[in-house]
Amino acid sequence: MQIDQTQIFWPMLAQIGLTVLVFFVLASRKEEAIKSGNEDPEKSALDNKAWNESVVKASNNIDNQFQTPVLFYTLCFMLYHLEAVTIFSLSLAWAYAVSRFVHAYIHLGSNYVPNRLRVFLFGFVMLILMLGVAFLKMVGV
Repeated sequence: MQIDQTQIFWPMLAQIGLTVLVFFVLASRKEEAIKSGNEDPEKSALDNKAWNESVVKASNNIDNQFQTPVLFYTLCFMLYHLEAVTIFSLSLAWAYAVSRFVHAYIHLGSNYVPNRLRVFLFGFVMLILMLGVAFLKMVGV
């Protein structure tokens, strides 16, 4: 069955939406922290770790949204240009995107590292499999 190659852009848009959502969470948490009066504006302006735990979690999660997702975007564009978007590769892309939502939920909430690590590794395996699909397409298999 032939699949529309542009379908690969939907999980990319989901990942972009997640990143935007976490920026809103960060802004909201910073606003709450400032209103509480417990933050030192001079320190927090220069050192992200000077914020309360809730803000630091959101800020760290923003950093996470620019790490493996960069590989994800690159692989999605590669799959699109190689015309290698299949049900399999699209499923991998969606699995990765969903894993990022779960990862962010854990990171912004309980931040229980063993669970966060499991979800991260699952998503990372999805990226490796997407890389494998792109590689096999490039070598003509």
